[in-house]
Amino acid sequence: MNTHVSTPESVAVPVQYWRLTKPRVVSLIVFTAVIGMLLASPTLPPAGLIAAATLGIALVAGAAAAFNCLVEHKVDAVMARTRGRPTVTGTITPAQIILMSGAVGGLGLAILWNAVNPLTMWLTAATFVGYAVVYTVILKPATPQNIVIGGASGAMPPVLGWAAVAGDVTYQPLLLFLIIFAWTPPHFWALALYRRKEYERAGIPMLPVTHGEAFTRLHLLLYTLLLVATTLLPFAARMTGFFYLGAALVLDAVFVAYAVAVWRRYSDALAQRTFRYSIFYLAALFAALMVDHYLPLLAA
Repeated sequence: MNTHVSTPESVAVPVQYWRLTKPRVVSLIVFTAVIGMLLASPTLPPAGLIAAATLGIALVAGAAAAFNCLVEHKVDAVMARTRGRPTVTGTITPAQIILMSGAVGGLGLAILWNAVNPLTMWLTAATFVGYAVVYTVILKPATPQNIVIGGASGAMPPVLGWAAVAGDVTYQPLLLFLIIFAWTPPHFWALALYRRKEYERAGIPMLPVTHGEAFTRLHLLLYTLLLVATTLLPFAARMTGFFYLGAALVLDAVFVAYAVAVWRRYSDALAQRTFRYSIFYLAALFAALMVDHYLPLLAA
């Protein structure tokens, strides 16, 4: 019996491009952006506005991710988790990626300009430049503080969501920005610890490569403690209530336990579990923000 086996070359270019947009990463970006939208209004924002803002932000984020893959194709070739990307195997050309990223990103910005508001469009465009150019091209290959500084672009989604609904940026979305900004270093350093040899081969100056494993483990713990303090700011500013506070304290306690364990008795398996938990942590923390926001409406 003849069977057809799909090879990379036989996969349509749009499907290969879709893989380069890092759908799982973009889904977390979009989720935090939607939470920003929901928190910006005392009641549920118009569904059409949420849909337009979500689509626009998702398209621009996907375009930025694909551009990131294009720039980092040589690095991806020596990383076990990325060596199968179409940019590495050569089944999609740089010209195709640039054209599709331009079209996808441009469409996203057009949606934000016409269906949301110009402020959100400009902030999203700045975020694209921050991630695709400032972080990927300039910071990542130049300094072990790449994650710390470049984390600013990754922390922008809730600000974008807030601006989409409120039309401005007040202190509340900046608190959400600070949470993700403080979360980014321990999240990525956990990954860098168990991928340190790959980063070393790729010539990327991640903290475990330039300063060693022990130094990185200590800083992962210190930044986790900073993150804990940051997550309490929304409650301290009376932006949230006791439901969020309780959820944050529980989630924080688990994260600190992981960070202490990584610091005291490191193993690659433990670093992997810490990395995975950090993803769950951020999603759960923002879900708690949303639930806390709407609890008074449910009780009314």
